[in-house]
Amino acid sequence: MNKALIFLFFTSTLSFAQNNLTLDYSTAEKFSALPLECIEVEYPNKLGQVLENDNQLQSPKDLHPIFYGCFDWHSSVHGHWLLISVLNKFPDTDLAKKIKPLMEKQFTVSNVQKELLYFQPKLNKSFERTYGWAWLLKLQLEMLLSKDDDVLRWAKNLQSLVDQIEASYMEFLPKMVYPIRVGEHTNTAFGLSLALDYSRITGHKDFEKVIQTSAMNFYAEDKGCPITWEPSGFDFISPCLQEAELMSKIMSEKDFQKWFKEFMPCVFEKNFDLSPGQVIDRTDGKLVHLDGLNFSRAWCLYGIATKLPKQKELLVGIGDKHIEASMDEVVNSDYMGSHWLASFLVYALTEREEVKN
Repeated sequence: MNKALIFLFFTSTLSFAQNNLTLDYSTAEKFSALPLECIEVEYPNKLGQVLENDNQLQSPKDLHPIFYGCFDWHSSVHGHWLLISVLNKFPDTDLAKKIKPLMEKQFTVSNVQKELLYFQPKLNKSFERTYGWAWLLKLQLEMLLSKDDDVLRWAKNLQSLVDQIEASYMEFLPKMVYPIRVGEHTNTAFGLSLALDYSRITGHKDFEKVIQTSAMNFYAEDKGCPITWEPSGFDFISPCLQEAELMSKIMSEKDFQKWFKEFMPCVFEKNFDLSPGQVIDRTDGKLVHLDGLNFSRAWCLYGIATKLPKQKELLVGIGDKHIEASMDEVVNSDYMGSHWLASFLVYALTEREEVKN
């Protein structure tokens, strides 16, 4: 039996008796167990590969010696991000002692160079554009912010791949006439939001300028986003809320409030509410996206709330409701959900800490 499935069988009875919306040690330990397990689970695997010849028919681990587990490349990347973020938050703990040997094995120079090699053929330059790209930048930023010398060494090893991704953004964004407004991987606002964080904190001014220019070109004139049309059946990102979360980072508080009142005027109505997405079958890899939507909606609502002080309590409450709707289903979920949902949940809880502080 697949090791991940065995793990899930023994953890299927775990549940929150009372949901804890704080990323404390117990919560981090519970959800870190999922990527700790699946990062080395090679199959099932969704490659998303464009083949130029039969020489490229290789195993996932041969193609991606770091990011081969957790079903697909991007899920492995944000699984690594989860573990690094927990390592940074809880150093010198038993959990850190579990994480560090695995990361040491992953982030070698030779492994990174092989990952980088995958992006060199012309037909693979757009691989994971821009969803996986964004998560890689978030992973690298988490490592660069570490106080651990080992983590900083891993970041140095990974930098060549990160530089490739940044260069790909810089080449691609000026060519992009229209944003992609879907609720899945190719959503442009999500890809810009995480990239913007990376560009600002690392001081990459040219990169930041390209992102800001793209965001303003794409979204500055948007009005009346149809939030009542959401969610679509496979969404794990809210097109409306993810765009607003990005613009809350781009604009001043005053400008954002003016923009947002025209973009989502319903938020300012007396009885505004937003119901969490519902999942009927968590063994379906597409339908379980709605659990992820609940977490991504939450992190967007928390981000938006930082620029809307009068609506802050309302938006945080709606975000909390979304987390609570799916939080207990992450550990219990089928592998189609468990290989990625923990990262979304931990990201949401991390953003909640920011807005509550």
